[in-house]
Amino acid sequence: MCRSIKTLRPPALPEEATQDEIRAAALQYVRKVSGFRAPAAHNREVFEQAVEAVAEATAELLSGLEVRGPAVRRAG
Repeated sequence: MCRSIKTLRPPALPEEATQDEIRAAALQYVRKVSGFRAPAAHNREVFEQAVEAVAEATAELLSGLEVRGPAVRRAG
C-alpha cells in the first residue's frame, strides 16, 4: 500500500528533516492507519487534519530528540 516510513533523524539523515520529508512521513502513516491511499470527499477534511497533526507531532519529536554517541550505521 505504501512504502516504509524512513527514519528522519541523524545519523539516518545527514541533516535535519525538511518540512516536506516530515509531511511525507505523516501522509504515509495516515494512509497506512486509515487504509486509504486517497480519502473520499466526505473523509478528506479529517484525513488532512490527521496528516497535519501527525506532521506537527513528528516535528516536535524530532526537535526534542537528543542523539548521543557515535553514529551507528547498520548494513541492510
